[in-house]
Amino acid sequence: MKRPKVIAILVIVVLLLIFLFQNTDIVTLRIYFWQISMSRIIFIPLVLVVGFALGFLAAKVTGKGARNKKSGGRPRP
Repeated sequence: MKRPKVIAILVIVVLLLIFLFQNTDIVTLRIYFWQISMSRIIFIPLVLVVGFALGFLAAKVTGKGARNKKSGGRPRP
């Protein structure tokens, strides 16, 4: 019964690897007076990780997603 799950994971990994290896050209990121050049194969996962971290920090700071212990686990409005 674990076969479909393993096959699905392998298909997703192969598709992800194909996507990454097709994006190996160099891109330049310009922010004001800074200029950073790197391969897209590094840039795409880096942007995903930075975006996830910023979203996680924003949720922690604003209290979104936190469970209110007094109300039985329902999220705060």
